[in-house]
Order: sequence, then C-alpha cells, then structure tokens
Amino acid sequence: MKSILIIGLGRFGSYLCKKLSDLGNEVMIVDQDEELLEPLLPYVTDAKLGDCTKESVLQSLGVGNFDVCFVCIGTNFQSSLEITSQLKELGAKLVISKATRDIQAKFLLRNGADRIVYPERDIAEKCAVQYSADNVFDYFELSDGFSIYEITPMKEWAGKTIMELDFRNKYRANIVAIKTNDGMRTMPTGDYHFVGDEHLMIIGQDKDLEKLLRKMKR
Repeated sequence: MKSILIIGLGRFGSYLCKKLSDLGNEVMIVDQDEELLEPLLPYVTDAKLGDCTKESVLQSLGVGNFDVCFVCIGTNFQSSLEITSQLKELGAKLVISKATRDIQAKFLLRNGADRIVYPERDIAEKCAVQYSADNVFDYFELSDGFSIYEITPMKEWAGKTIMELDFRNKYRANIVAIKTNDGMRTMPTGDYHFVGDEHLMIIGQDKDLEKLLRKMKR
C-alpha cells in the first residue's frame, strides 16, 4: 500500500483515483472545483479544495509524506508546470506529471517531474497494437523498448513443443505464461506442446515482437 497525492481531477485524475483506491492505496485528492471532489469522496482518505499553484496550499498538504504525487492538470499547462516545480522544491519524493505533447514533457522534466505520463498517446498506442492484428489480445509496455503481448499461437506451432520451435532463439522472445481453459500456466517448460487455441504471454524487445507479429499476419 502506498500513499498517493493526486492534484487535478479531470477524466484522467478521476479514473486514476478510483483505480489506485481499488488497489488498496491511500489516496488524497486536491482540486479547485468542489463538484469534481464530491463523487470521489468514497474512494479517498482525504480531499482538499484549493489552488495548488499557491505555495501555501501545497505546504499545507505535507507533500513530502506521500510516496507518489501525480499532477493531472490537462487544461492549463502553466499551472501544471508551476505545481510540478513547487512539489519538488517542497520535498516530494516522486512527481509524475501528465503531458499531452513532447514539448510539455521536456519542460516538466526540467522543472522537477521525475516521470511523465501521456494518457491519450498511451491509450492510442495500445489500441493501435491490439486492433491492428487479429491475434493480439492485449499489450503492456514495460519500459522503453520492452513489452508484453498476449497472442494466439501460429497455426504451424500446433503439436510442437517450445523446445522444438527453438522459440527463444528464433523469435528473440520469452513465453512467460500460457492461458488455457484450465487456467494460467506460468514459466512453461520447453516440453510444453502447443494446442493452438491457448493464449501466450510473451515478453521481449518491441523491435523483435513487431517482427513476430508481421510474420503472424502472413
């Protein structure tokens, strides 16, 4: 469980609040609009009405006590920049700020943000990957250049084992789990026989996984 501060309760901030709460975290929210605070009160440990561009407001929050501080302001970049900078000056441990463009991200990183999130871009990328191929069911970006894909096996894999396919060397990817009707099998051994209707969770570099996906489309 972590203690989380969320500043700005637009669509992204609100969804983030609910999900973090569902995962068992202690969440505090802050916004200037009382109407945005009220629906989220059941999900949070504390809520505050205030303008976080004012240093006195941020000081009253005790930002250094939170494990993570999210700046989720999307309509006023100047405010987002000011709040990000002040959070770091006041001792915030980890500041994650929302950006919609790369130029915003550069300024936020220069002014105190530890990490940047691009909600719209990230969702668009995930949708593009998932819906551009019939055999991709889900996609998770782990870090720059590495991802996990949930895919179905190629037809020619059916009846063969992971070892027979020399999967790791041939496709430069690892199978970390296999989902079947009987449940989830993690870290399958090389003697696993592909049936053809299971789902594979594979991890690797994006460039290698994209090559595999292109082969699967043929």
